[in-house]
Amino acid sequence: MPAPLPTAALSEVLKPFGYSRLLPREAYTSAEVFAWEQEHFLRRQWVCVGRSEEVASPGDQKAVTVGAGSVLLVRAGDGTLRAFANACRHRGHELLPCGGTANARTVTCPYHAWSYDLSGTLMAAPNFRDAPDFRTAEFPLLGVPCEEWHGYVWVNSSGDAGPLVDQLGSVGDELAPWGIENLVTADRHEYVIEANWKALAENYNECYHCPTVHPELCQVSPPDSGADLEGPGAWVGGWMDLMPHAVTMSLDGSCGGEMIPGLTPHQLRTVTYFDIFPNLLVSVHPDYVMTHKLTPLAPDRTHIECTWAFAPESLRRPDFSPAYAVDFWDITNRQDWSACESVQRGLSAQAWTPGPIAPMESSMYRLETLFAKGYLGQELQPNSIGESVPA
Repeated sequence: MPAPLPTAALSEVLKPFGYSRLLPREAYTSAEVFAWEQEHFLRRQWVCVGRSEEVASPGDQKAVTVGAGSVLLVRAGDGTLRAFANACRHRGHELLPCGGTANARTVTCPYHAWSYDLSGTLMAAPNFRDAPDFRTAEFPLLGVPCEEWHGYVWVNSSGDAGPLVDQLGSVGDELAPWGIENLVTADRHEYVIEANWKALAENYNECYHCPTVHPELCQVSPPDSGADLEGPGAWVGGWMDLMPHAVTMSLDGSCGGEMIPGLTPHQLRTVTYFDIFPNLLVSVHPDYVMTHKLTPLAPDRTHIECTWAFAPESLRRPDFSPAYAVDFWDITNRQDWSACESVQRGLSAQAWTPGPIAPMESSMYRLETLFAKGYLGQELQPNSIGESVPA
């Protein structure tokens, strides 16, 4: 079922680069559109719910928000990661509160103490011993498809999204040189932003705003540098240069850790940004990987978890601190969040109509076309740029 948005407005989004318009106002403000996204972009697609290292040990359990519901991740004794609907089979009580964690040999509901083993099999249901026709085998936890991919955990709540690789396409090949699954998270920040999740993704995909919003960033990376990356799958991305004096993105361009081994000379002199549909933003640097995981909360509110992962060699240095990367991006993030909240307030005005896309916003154009195709029920594949704005 297509989204409750005007088809004519989405057709404007899908015009060739240089002729198109932004998504219609309702895409950022409508509760009806937001509910459609929860169902079709989040529940029925593969969604990133975190890093594998968050549930690394046998018995680790974590409840995560997915769309309008939640999923329980469980690491079994044999190392297998499983996902279940975060609801007890008795009365539906959450097995863990969203965001909650535990480590135990069983999954136990805090309401009536039904307990399950780490494969989801019901082991005990207090006071049901004499219940007629009650069989524990009939009430396992409800499984949810779950996959680990480059150190990230993905789930599909509806169970019918098809293979994860079909959704992600070639972006895994692009990320492979950084070996993200081998990196270690050294810091984590959480933010709640009063802006639509797509407005945040759009901001991430263009540096047209950098000269006016990000003076620190422009000192270490030229805002007009780089190029887009393209390939099959529901993602967009591109790279930007580092300034000659900078070896990474930090306030002074210096590195406080070790370079990620195995990178090419080009990868050691650039920063590459990936927006992986629907909710994962990955920024790969020569010495660390920053991840933004977006959780839409309302049409005008989004939770963001930002993590910074480094090579194990960095963390083994006695003088290591992730602050050189974290401080730089916390400043930059907060500048972005302020701008995005202002965008949200502006486009919420009834009089606002979709504007054009600038010549240097090619990656954002591709993101907009990905959203528009999704709204129309088409294949989740962004448009290629083709011809740019005519002279």
